[in-house]
Amino acid sequence: MVSNQPDGTTPIDPDEAEGLFHAHVSTRGELDELEEANIQQGLTWAQQKAIRRRTDVLTEEFLFELHRQMFGDVWKWAGTVRLTDKTIGIDKFQIHTEVRKLIEDAQYWRSHQTYSPDEIAVRFHHRLVWIHPFPNGNGRHARMMADLIVQQAGEEPFSWGGGGLTNTSELRVQYIKALQEADRGNLDLLIDFSRS
Repeated sequence: MVSNQPDGTTPIDPDEAEGLFHAHVSTRGELDELEEANIQQGLTWAQQKAIRRRTDVLTEEFLFELHRQMFGDVWKWAGTVRLTDKTIGIDKFQIHTEVRKLIEDAQYWRSHQTYSPDEIAVRFHHRLVWIHPFPNGNGRHARMMADLIVQQAGEEPFSWGGGGLTNTSELRVQYIKALQEADRGNLDLLIDFSRS
């Protein structure tokens, strides 16, 4: 299965690797190409549902379906919670509870205008990455969720550094640093990065 796992990516458990629809994939580059094509399909679906039809993105149903739409042509387990613990993320048995709490918090922030739309989206993104609900694709999924949250608030989607957050890019290093700073309670770097 996929070799060359770069730093900053979630390792894929051998059982999860069996969920790959494309047995010919042998490198991370090949996997990235397949996932990127599927993510573009997921973006089209999300824009149709969330922006054109105004489906509320702050629901568990939408959150899990978005992951399925983004990765369902590549992974059999897309849209389902991880069944293994990782070096990042909460205990696998707490995922559904923490996702539910995050959705409820974000709905409260939005309805009470607790934070600006950008800060709501970035807080949501950070916590979703911290939960790490899926075997793979958590950062990409969380960034798309954040983009949809701000778009539903009438704002432009985030630029996330203005380039691709590929596994070896300097932008990815900055992104991970901003996430780590947010882990320590300071969201400023992540908010700035999201609009840079």
